[in-house]
Amino acid sequence: MANQTFLAYFYHADIVVKMVMLILLIASVISWTLIIQRVTWVRCLLSNTQKFTNKYLQSPDLSTLYRSLNQTKNIVGVESVFAAGYKEFSRSKQLGLTHQMMSESTQRAMNIAINQQIANAENNLGILATIGSTSPYIGLFGTVWGIMNAFHALGNVQQATIAMVAPGISEALIATAMGLFAAIPAVIAYNRLTNQVDKLSLQWENFQAEFCNLINRQVPVRT
Repeated sequence: MANQTFLAYFYHADIVVKMVMLILLIASVISWTLIIQRVTWVRCLLSNTQKFTNKYLQSPDLSTLYRSLNQTKNIVGVESVFAAGYKEFSRSKQLGLTHQMMSESTQRAMNIAINQQIANAENNLGILATIGSTSPYIGLFGTVWGIMNAFHALGNVQQATIAMVAPGISEALIATAMGLFAAIPAVIAYNRLTNQVDKLSLQWENFQAEFCNLINRQVPVRT
């Protein structure tokens, strides 16, 4: 019955209000698609970070751990950070760089990997922010337009009643409701995902510090 009511409102609405409703419907579909996709991906990254960190702490040989990652088709998150750091550490060691140069080079490689992984984790979050911030105003525009048309129609009649403008106002208010329906989940998801990405970033930076401390203890200081 609710669907029939909504379709009836949509059918009788002004063309501008219909366009607003369609835009908000598309925005809501895009928003929920991104929410499901991003939440799933960030949760995978959080799980991956915990699992690999435990494996790293329990691994007696980092070279063996690195070789096992090379056999994996797609490494992401903290695995990518570790691979970048160990690869650069091995290269610097083969080149015979000084301890300080080796440490700085490894940190730079891991910083680049962390930034890349953060960018991947934040992918499309800007779209959620845009939907969350603009949808209420798009819905409000549809509502204002619909109410203007409803009151404009009163100028063509001699005696105005609430019953005459109520359907038009109801159709217009649907646009505001749709705007809020699109915006609220997008804002909540954006804030939640941003906090989780910040948590991931902190965990990866802590892993980087632990890895650099480890290689500093293993490599003799020389100038």
